[in-house]
Amino acid sequence: MYAIQSKVYLLIPNSSFTDRDRDYIGFATLPDQVHRKSVKRGFDFTLMVVGESGLGKSTLINSLFLEDLYRNRKISDVSERIQKTTTIEKKTMEIEERGVKLRLTVIDTPGFGDAVNCEDSWKVCTNYIDEQFRQYFTDESGLNRRNIQDNRVHCCLYFVPPWGHSLRQMDLELMKRLHRKVNIVVVIAKADTLTSSEVAKLKKNILNDIRDNGIQMYEFPECDSDEDEEFKQQDRELKASVPFAVVGSNTTLEIAGKKIRGRQYPWGVVDVENPKHSDFIKLRTMLISTHMQDLKDVTEDVHYENFRAQCISQISQHARERGKLKRDSAPYESDITDTDRLLIQKDEEIRRMQEMLKQMQEKLKVDAQDSNKKHESIIDV
Repeated sequence: MYAIQSKVYLLIPNSSFTDRDRDYIGFATLPDQVHRKSVKRGFDFTLMVVGESGLGKSTLINSLFLEDLYRNRKISDVSERIQKTTTIEKKTMEIEERGVKLRLTVIDTPGFGDAVNCEDSWKVCTNYIDEQFRQYFTDESGLNRRNIQDNRVHCCLYFVPPWGHSLRQMDLELMKRLHRKVNIVVVIAKADTLTSSEVAKLKKNILNDIRDNGIQMYEFPECDSDEDEEFKQQDRELKASVPFAVVGSNTTLEIAGKKIRGRQYPWGVVDVENPKHSDFIKLRTMLISTHMQDLKDVTEDVHYENFRAQCISQISQHARERGKLKRDSAPYESDITDTDRLLIQKDEEIRRMQEMLKQMQEKLKVDAQDSNKKHESIIDV
């Protein structure tokens, strides 16, 4: 009796608690828990940079992340470039900003487009992307999945030279082979060599070529209805600026008592961060501030899932062939084994997954066509 009374006494709520405290469960702190865990773990981002030499790729990357990734690079002479083939150059660095750590990996492709015969320049890029997908799939399927390192390419910055009227055949061939494997963001290099009207014309021609060849560039997600008007306006400006015409510089100049990063010419100064001179700020905003996580999500949910479905389909095909050989070698065993039933179920799941991926790709293609039409109308205006 006394024990029961003691328990009842302990269950009486404290008189100091308010009604609000009674109604509070505590799961509202889940975002804070996820935030602390994510910040402690850090973030990964892999960026591939593709384009021929002399377009300012290294300078732009240094300008974007305020680091010097290529301080020890050796510039090859003309005789070496004649027979030079495309190679992969990987650089990784740790960046920290306001307590948030980012492990940035930049994949450069020196030699792309430099040789006389550029027919197979795209193979090195596609093979590297597939290899990273394959390594992630192997790690994900292994026993120890706690410390999987994500080296998948989340974005490909493709540099287009400013001295052409549109995309070259080499550009189109590479994009056709990459657009279903990685998020492609087209960049017009050295835009300070073009006038405003020339930039607008080149952008329009590039978008026309991309649409005519059925190439899917990275599509900006639609803004949520609860976003403020300022963010929606920024999103509209980013979409209207594709492809980005950029200028990079590692030089700091002092103009009218103000320090800027830009380029000094006899006729004036090009301010890299001036929206009237370059789309550099818009590219940096999209790539780092607003859409970095979406680039990773699209890589995970679309490109990698497509690769994963193909791998599982191949594995199931090989298993069916082995099962068929086994059944042929034992004609008196007519019953279906549990393994065969499991394979049949997996085949059905793969078929449904492939249909879903096909529908998603068709939807992305339709959205890309609609977006290109909007871009054209904006540019015409």
